[in-house]
Order: sequence, then C-alpha cells, then structure tokens
Amino acid sequence: MDLKEKQLSAEYVFKGKIINVRVDDALLPNGATAKREVVEHNGGICIVPITEKGEVLMVEQYRYPYEQVVLEIPAGKRDGDELPLDGGKRELKEETGATAKNYTFLGELYPTPGYCGEIIYMYLATDLSYGETDPDEDEFLNVKKVPLEKAIEMIMSGEIKDAKTQTAILKAERLLKK
Repeated sequence: MDLKEKQLSAEYVFKGKIINVRVDDALLPNGATAKREVVEHNGGICIVPITEKGEVLMVEQYRYPYEQVVLEIPAGKRDGDELPLDGGKRELKEETGATAKNYTFLGELYPTPGYCGEIIYMYLATDLSYGETDPDEDEFLNVKKVPLEKAIEMIMSGEIKDAKTQTAILKAERLLKK
C-alpha cells in the first residue's frame, strides 16, 4: 500500500521568529481527506563534545515550556541556509567556549514527526580546545562536565529528559566503543 499523503491546501495560522504553524487539508491513501497541523522549523544542530578525560560538556538552561532547568548538550537552530556542521561549530563555541579538531556526523533526528518538520543534525566533537563563551543575548547557561558513563546513567534513570541529548549521547558512546 502506498502510504503517502498529498497536500491539497495549506493555511498559515502563525508565522514567527522560530516556527511557522499551518493547517493543511491532506488527501489520504484511501481517498478520504484529513486536517494536518504542521509546525515548520528551520532545523537544529546538537553536539556531543567529549573532553580528553571522557567527559561530556553539557549546559544547564531554563526551558520556559517546562518551567525548569534542563541539562542538555550544546544545541541550537540553524541560521537560514547554514550548513548543519557550521551551525554545530557555532553553537559549541557560543555555549561552551570550546572548539574541536574532529567532528563526526551521528545522524539526523526527527524529534516530533507527528506534527513538526524539524530535523536535528547530531555530531560528536573531540580533541577540544577552550576559549570564551558567547551566548545569545537572551540565553543564560551553566556549563557542566559530566563523565560519559554518568551521562548514560542519567539518561537511563530519566534524569536527562531531553530527546536530542539522549539520542546523541547514546550514539556517541556506541561509536566511541568501536
């Protein structure tokens, strides 16, 4: 069975700085129609920076929708047509002050495929050098070093809740074990 749905119409109900929201009419495989609510997002990047001591450089950041401080790996949205790796390098430097000699692509993540078109590009960064941070003017962070094995434990216990952080750290750990 062909599972593809066809967009028949689209109506934008919100256009913002980070996301756009539209409501589509879609033709289903069985010939019926359905409404589809879609969040458009330019995409994001996340980096698993591993120190020479096997620690993950992470950031604590208040996340307004959850009303709590969340422990995450450095990440952010792509700027325009920015290449994902360039965005990852920028976010790593801005949020942690670090740069890396080596970057390894860990894959793409679809964080919420039921309603959002965002793609997060994941990277591992090694052979780090350190400098000054340069966060966005509305971004307030605490940088933390967490041993990789401790980060895995925190993921498995539910202490680290962020999906991109969970996925990228687990993929990085698997890659580093090879």
